[in-house]
Amino acid sequence: MIESVATVKTDRPERYLKQLVSHLGRKVDSEQSDDGTSGSLTFSSGSCTLTADPGALVLTVHAEDQERLAAVQDVVARHLVRFATQDELVVEWSTGVEV
Repeated sequence: MIESVATVKTDRPERYLKQLVSHLGRKVDSEQSDDGTSGSLTFSSGSCTLTADPGALVLTVHAEDQERLAAVQDVVARHLVRFATQDELVVEWSTGVEV
């Protein structure tokens, strides 16, 4: 299993977490905590856990190989940036490492 993490600085991490889980949850399995500070998305090619920390949204992606990892990273990052019309969010993924 390969893991990659992106810490996206934002003043609205809970808002973006909710939007991602709600929107992508129409196409993939999704869960969100009652307090809105964590969530998960399960794709056919991998998974993404989301955590709303003070000042940042932390995205952690897991997949079986680099190709699948890149696919999940792409979907999550593209949608997040698209939602952030008021903010200029930067999604920089760490290099995928075996876990």
